[in-house]
Amino acid sequence: MKPKTDEKKQTSKFIKETGTQRKSLDEINGTIEVPENKGYFRTLLAYTGPGALIAVGYMDPGNWITSIGGGAQFKYTLLSVVLLSSLIAMLLQAMSARLGIVTGRDLAQLTRERTSKWAGLGLWIITELAIMATDIAEIIGSGIALELLFGFPLIVGITITAFDVLILLFLMKLGFHKIEAIVATLVAVILLVFAYEVFLSKPDALGVLGGYVPRAKVLTNQPMLYLALGIVGATVMPHDLYLGSSISQTRKYDIHDEASVKKTIRFTIADSNIQLTLAFVVNSLLLILGAALFYGTHSDLGRFADLFNALSNPQIVGAIASPMLSMLFAIALLASGQSSTITGTLAGQIIMEGFIHLRMPLWAQRLLTRLMSITPVLIFAIYYHGNEAKIESLLTFSQVFLSIALPFAMIPLIIFTSDRKLMGPFANRKWVKYTAWVVAVILIILNLQLIWTTLT
Repeated sequence: MKPKTDEKKQTSKFIKETGTQRKSLDEINGTIEVPENKGYFRTLLAYTGPGALIAVGYMDPGNWITSIGGGAQFKYTLLSVVLLSSLIAMLLQAMSARLGIVTGRDLAQLTRERTSKWAGLGLWIITELAIMATDIAEIIGSGIALELLFGFPLIVGITITAFDVLILLFLMKLGFHKIEAIVATLVAVILLVFAYEVFLSKPDALGVLGGYVPRAKVLTNQPMLYLALGIVGATVMPHDLYLGSSISQTRKYDIHDEASVKKTIRFTIADSNIQLTLAFVVNSLLLILGAALFYGTHSDLGRFADLFNALSNPQIVGAIASPMLSMLFAIALLASGQSSTITGTLAGQIIMEGFIHLRMPLWAQRLLTRLMSITPVLIFAIYYHGNEAKIESLLTFSQVFLSIALPFAMIPLIIFTSDRKLMGPFANRKWVKYTAWVVAVILIILNLQLIWTTLT
């Protein structure tokens, strides 16, 4: 279809000018065929997959301590934060996917191209730190799951996670669709485990529904605000915005055909929203589990091992306590850590290629991004002689840091997707643009308030 407006011509011109440059995740970009003139659900099935990779970032091990701890301390009150965070995630991921599909570039590439050298370097450093903060939770979660399941010392378990990247390299040879299927299976395992455990815990249904109603005291209670921002940081992940703008381009479509672009946007966003709804359910289940089993028990639940042991302790969780519940928890933790590792490594590659144009063999690039994340955790683990309590104290802080880093990814995303010269007819509608800016401003204010309160 020939563009009919100047905006569409400008979009097409930009695509032609940048189309000769290296594509985002070049080895998988545009590799998956989609059916033409088929029914809605068959077409949606072909587009299903990227949303699962995005969703695992919203239910990684970093969510577990903040969400379960939020339920244990404040019962169902912070469910409203989980709901708002999930809605924000859907809005931002839709913008991210649209940016990648329309421009043929990912957020990292566009940020580097449209900022000065020093501004681009600063944003890259913040983004790399966010990746490292994300990986802290994944590495610690996987290492502890290996310890709980197989008895490995924690330092050994953490070291083993360094080689997770080799699994990803093998899977890449099988095709990106296979990776999507594996991640979706791991997500299903996490969902089923926590649905079963919450079912056994028999939560207060009215209390759960009431928890989704926002409360002003979340903003005035400093410990509650700290955990709320931890939940936001663990739910709305900065690296997922970069990832979403890249893997939205894995399906084949004609970037110069408005109808083809529109169709790809429609089904990619549908996939993303469906999968993020599942992530919302999982995060809700985590908080509900914490509230139903641990609220008022005054149990020390600051560590994964504490949660593992509490699930088999009748004095804490009552008659439903059993070793099976503990083992299911550890299995879900390992599934969460492994699925998040895959997406975190891909996001690390996107950020490194986009910001600093690093060129090296894929295996070396992925290994480098993994080692950059695991090294500080391993140093911390060795320094504290594998002390779980010390190591896991990094978790909530890492999630709060992600909330602080989020605006540095959000603001460029909002600017780019609102730019009609760049996006043409697919630029943000006014309500999307203003809603996104309001969210960004509120997050910045809350983070500044948290920093000020903590310092003073």
